[in-house]
Amino acid sequence: MSQQRRTVIVGGVAAGMSAATRLRRNDEHRHIVVLERGPHVSFANCGLPYHVGGVIEERDELLLQTPASLAARFGLDVRTRHEVAAIDRERRVVSVRDLESGETYEESYDELVLATGARAVRPPLPGIDRAHTLRDLDDMDAILAQLDGSSGARARTAAVVGAGFIGLELAENLAHRGLDVALVEREAQVLPPLDVEMALLVGQRLRENGIDVRTSAAVTRIDDASVRLDDETVLPADLVVTAVGVVPESGLAARAGLAVSERGGVEVDSQQRTNDPAIFAVGDVAVKRDAMTGEGTLVPLAQTANRQGRLVADVIAGRDVVAPPVLGTAVVGAFGLTAAMVGWSEKRLRAAGRPVRVIHTHPSDHAGYYPGARAMALKLLVDPTTDAILGAQGVGEAGVDKRIDVIATAMRGCLRASDLADLELAYAPQYGSAKDPVNMLGMVADNLAAGLTETVQWHEVEAATRDGATVVDVRTPGEYASGSLPGALNVPLDELRERHEELPDGRLVVTCAVGQRGHTASRLLRQLGRGDVANLDGGYRTWSQVAGV
Repeated sequence: MSQQRRTVIVGGVAAGMSAATRLRRNDEHRHIVVLERGPHVSFANCGLPYHVGGVIEERDELLLQTPASLAARFGLDVRTRHEVAAIDRERRVVSVRDLESGETYEESYDELVLATGARAVRPPLPGIDRAHTLRDLDDMDAILAQLDGSSGARARTAAVVGAGFIGLELAENLAHRGLDVALVEREAQVLPPLDVEMALLVGQRLRENGIDVRTSAAVTRIDDASVRLDDETVLPADLVVTAVGVVPESGLAARAGLAVSERGGVEVDSQQRTNDPAIFAVGDVAVKRDAMTGEGTLVPLAQTANRQGRLVADVIAGRDVVAPPVLGTAVVGAFGLTAAMVGWSEKRLRAAGRPVRVIHTHPSDHAGYYPGARAMALKLLVDPTTDAILGAQGVGEAGVDKRIDVIATAMRGCLRASDLADLELAYAPQYGSAKDPVNMLGMVADNLAAGLTETVQWHEVEAATRDGATVVDVRTPGEYASGSLPGALNVPLDELRERHEELPDGRLVVTCAVGQRGHTASRLLRQLGRGDVANLDGGYRTWSQVAGV
């Protein structure tokens, strides 16, 4: 009888526990040991902000499994409060410290899986010891103790440092608890991964709900009951939480001589192997491959971690599978507004010198004649040469996650932007439109790819007019009177056939509310002999979000 194989997994949350349970389903006879430094395994860390805010009422709802339940169902040897201090690659053993007893012992392995995750960045600020982070249940409990007064005076004001995904979730949930909340972000916008015109919609919603949003601002010190900004502003803050990002927990790997990237991620191949074939790395600690470039990147997302845990279990069990590159699909909610993205942003593409075609639309989440339809803003980023989809973003109260998920699927399937027009998507008036918002993005992409229309972006209009272009607003006089681009002429679309000769010579930029009537106007004018016509992409609504503020 062959000797029982031993797999040791370091880290028992998303990636580690996915690896352990999948490996057990693949191999009933293997000895699987999970060593977790913290007191809990398999907890829902993405739910932590929502228990802070009282949305998830019971703390136990966050505890998905325990060592006992995992032993009963999967036969796993799960040991919490056990820290792996060192790896002896030659002998294939790890040195383990029992944090309860202080005992140190060795555990042998045939395969070792590093699922050590990432730790929160703590900026080196005066007073940083008073600030909390939110990565695990202990962090959450410490915040709750300050909120309910069990660790001292009850907090009534809060400063959240960092306006990324976690920062937004914390700001909203602390506001739900009744605190006065300031949200401080070093960048010029909230949600820095998004493009500015999309992020501004989120910032506006935060302010409407009482969040004191401070962008282009940095905290310089944390005092006893306040934080000081770089412009000398002092914000009251009984509670301070930093959410400025995470870095991989790769110290164990580095000490063992495993290859680590400049940004601290453990380098792995397409099957999650490190430079030691007996050692794998998965989840937030591991370097991923970017779907756009194939280069290494760090994407600390729970879904990616879970998928990699499953994959590495299959590799260990003998399946010939490889990890796909990552798109970075992400979503966040803030006071009833959803923001989601996939792939690269426009600013990232332009910073990398990549050509990009940009499409903005403002559809409703379902048919406008069915009650309750709500508008969203969608943005599609396309390679102008190949028609490949490079990224997408969406902001709105309903239906945004669905559309970004469809586009993410299309990107994984290597569909072109124009192919979105022909997707067969489920339709009934309460769920969508006969021309779904994703289909509409594809139709615009097809028109642009075919050369049937030309567009300019909100940030290009000023330069176009400086160079002599005339802006023609084809909305109704009432819409025009409510606000338009500087110097725009108003010729309603329905009068354009009869009045087109009134327009001055030279380049024309047509605009409407969201771009649809502008497209019709540009097609009409071209066929009436005006060849140099462009439509303002996304119309007045997109332009006014940023340039018109």
